[in-house]
Amino acid sequence: MDDSYQLFAIRFATMERTAAENFVDGDPHNGPMPMDYFVWAAIGAKRAYVIDTGYNSAVAAKRGRTFLRCPAQTLREIGIEAAAQADVILTHMHYDHVGNFDLFPSARFHLQDSEMAFATGRHMSYRATGGPYEVEDVVGMVRAVFSGRVKFHAGDVELASGLSLHHLGGHTMGLQAVRVRTARGWVVLASDASHYFANMEQRRPFPILSDIGRVLDGYERLAALADSPDHIIPGHDPLVRQLYPPASERLRDIVVRLDAQPASRPRTSP
Repeated sequence: MDDSYQLFAIRFATMERTAAENFVDGDPHNGPMPMDYFVWAAIGAKRAYVIDTGYNSAVAAKRGRTFLRCPAQTLREIGIEAAAQADVILTHMHYDHVGNFDLFPSARFHLQDSEMAFATGRHMSYRATGGPYEVEDVVGMVRAVFSGRVKFHAGDVELASGLSLHHLGGHTMGLQAVRVRTARGWVVLASDASHYFANMEQRRPFPILSDIGRVLDGYERLAALADSPDHIIPGHDPLVRQLYPPASERLRDIVVRLDAQPASRPRTSP
């Protein structure tokens, strides 16, 4: 189909964590459960979309993350020049999803109204909700608004045939997922609607959230939007790199193809 996209996940950083840190109610069988950091790209016959922009080495050092590679550098290796990219979708404005926005000087940023309101409102005065935001990223997005480079959306919207945005909220007030038509069907980039496969499968949210009820409702929305559970891509799970094939041997462990069939895996249960 001419409205289908090649879909890529690009790993740019990682950190060591334990399972107890990744569920709102902890984990009685605590053990290692590392976190990967991704940006994504959907490349169609007529247009490409970058989904989120990651963060840089300085922010990685500040927050104790292991920085692997600049996302813009890797995007170039799959045919996308950050400096010339026209459309960037921001799933939300946490530091690990909106950093590096300055590397996309020609881009129009697609953002939910409610995310900008949340990121510039009263809840940023609280560590629990404001901590995952970097003030310079938020200020940078405000400047982009004034220069006419932010396209605001209020709820679900089709950006192009085969690609749409879906407002879920929950993790942040304006979190949006991205639904993409691929050769294997409708794939949904959950972003932080579910950090790991286990969050949505066990109905146990990740601890950073603005509304736990909307997080849980979001798991149902993800299932309704995707063609199957194998078509939902969590935002930070290292399993994504193991399940999906590399874009090339040279990019193994860096870029995987989400439009390809994944390897089978056992499901976790609530």
